[in-house]
Amino acid sequence: MSPAKRRVTVVLFEGFELLDVFGPVELFRIDRSLFDVELIAPLAGAVRSSQGPEVVATSSFADAAAPDIVLVPGGQGTRALAVDADFLAWLGAWAADARLVTSVCTGSALLAAAGLLDGYRATSNKRAFAWASSHGASVDWVPQARWVEDRNRWTSSGVAAGMDMAVAIIASIHGPEVAAKLSDAAELDVHTDASWDPFAAKNGLA
Repeated sequence: MSPAKRRVTVVLFEGFELLDVFGPVELFRIDRSLFDVELIAPLAGAVRSSQGPEVVATSSFADAAAPDIVLVPGGQGTRALAVDADFLAWLGAWAADARLVTSVCTGSALLAAAGLLDGYRATSNKRAFAWASSHGASVDWVPQARWVEDRNRWTSSGVAAGMDMAVAIIASIHGPEVAAKLSDAAELDVHTDASWDPFAAKNGLA
């Protein structure tokens, strides 16, 4: 791995949201010289998504290498994991020293429940905001935001918002010109304003 190349480790679990994972992964891997991506899960092998299709994780949580960039998706499976003490202890210890800790949608509830957002600003899926924001001891939850960047913690709103956050992360690491090139390659109309969030009002949060 060259010095400029970063590694994104995606934490999979039964009931993860497909676009939370593969929207960002698509952008990270358009230019394969910039990012590597690895998928991990409780056990290596097939993991079923909320939508049904299965994805193959190449490593178990126990065997996962120390992370560079962590990406935790949302999905229906977050409800059980948010009260799974063993999972939360593992996530809190494993991700604590990562250079970036990120989440899409209700993945932020898992970060919060693991203590990884204490003292940070964060956001989440607006339809599930009340549930997500009930986690964490001292999280400054932001109800109206497409995504929130606070030091090395990045959290996005629901599902498709993860792609806008991914572009912003790419811009922060490799520059806005590279980020624009990749989003253009994906024919993605990116929202570059982190405060743009019509879904907050639609869900009674603004």
